[in-house]
Amino acid sequence: MDRNELVFSLSPDFMEDISKILEEARRNAKTAVNLSMVYAYYEIGRKIIEEEQNGENRAAYGKQILKELSKYLTQKHGKGYSAENLKLMRRFYAVYSQDQIGETVFTQFKDLPAVGTGRKFFLSWSHYLKLMRIDNVEERHFYEIESVKNNWSLNELKRQYNSALYERLALSTDKEKVYRLSLEGQKVENPKDAVKDPFVLEFLGLQELPAYSESELESRIIDHLQQFLLELGTGFAFIGRQVRFTFDEEHFMVDLVFYNRLLRCFVLFDLKIGELKHQDIGQMQMYVHYYDRKVKLPDENPTIGILLCKEKNNAVVEMTLPEDNAQIFASKYETVLPSKEALQELLREHLSDEDEGKDVSEI
Repeated sequence: MDRNELVFSLSPDFMEDISKILEEARRNAKTAVNLSMVYAYYEIGRKIIEEEQNGENRAAYGKQILKELSKYLTQKHGKGYSAENLKLMRRFYAVYSQDQIGETVFTQFKDLPAVGTGRKFFLSWSHYLKLMRIDNVEERHFYEIESVKNNWSLNELKRQYNSALYERLALSTDKEKVYRLSLEGQKVENPKDAVKDPFVLEFLGLQELPAYSESELESRIIDHLQQFLLELGTGFAFIGRQVRFTFDEEHFMVDLVFYNRLLRCFVLFDLKIGELKHQDIGQMQMYVHYYDRKVKLPDENPTIGILLCKEKNNAVVEMTLPEDNAQIFASKYETVLPSKEALQELLREHLSDEDEGKDVSEI
């Protein structure tokens, strides 16, 4: 080796940065391909419906179109073009050609192309197969918006739908904000927006246990932290568990501490496996006051406290907290997926209290 030749080794960080660039490029390429197929399937659906309308006996002619087209496309392009799949493409066009969505919430995708109707698509074909089976158009819009904003995988979309996220959020708000859910998705603008009732924690596997302690509940949450963060919603970052502070020579432990970037405040969780007592609420008030006076920065917003309990008495909660309370909330948690039908019925009753006589789908 020439003695003048430089001897060096590349920085691992430098090489990792280059690798990440390539990985991101490949992901983007895959996304572009997936979106191209979504637009292609939409166009195929349009062509099929237009061709069907040319036939006199449309039902019989439609079946023949699907059969012959499937045979031709399979020979020319391989698998994936069965009559059933072509029927799904036809349904995709039938649903989405009449289904506009406010795209202002997708500013990060403003440069994406649109189909002839002006409709833009943002998700994979698998996502749309799930979404187009949701009959309630407002609910369908909500899950599409949330899937895009939060980069939900198909499994995450299914989990949020099966846990009735739309109904749970709608039950905690008023009629006007229910309508906004279908236009903007979940907006976290004030402390109450960060609270669900109930929280659904079926992923913890606690329903399989005959009994469990509060420490077991906490440990399961930490073991499934990514899924718990998904259930909490947008903007949450984990700070710590059993976070200790000392006040008047006495030690206290906050079960779980998070920070919400959108609300710019700490969010404290106290876990209770039994019925919530007024003493529990008083203890949380002390935790919140301590964080407001000793921990948060001057430019941060007031701390939120959430008591996560198996059972609660709403009357006790209301009488313990001040009427203008905007910092402390009590929410139940469920260890199994709730009945979507039961929550839909509750939502109808909730909205009818504000708008007597109107159907949920009309609001």
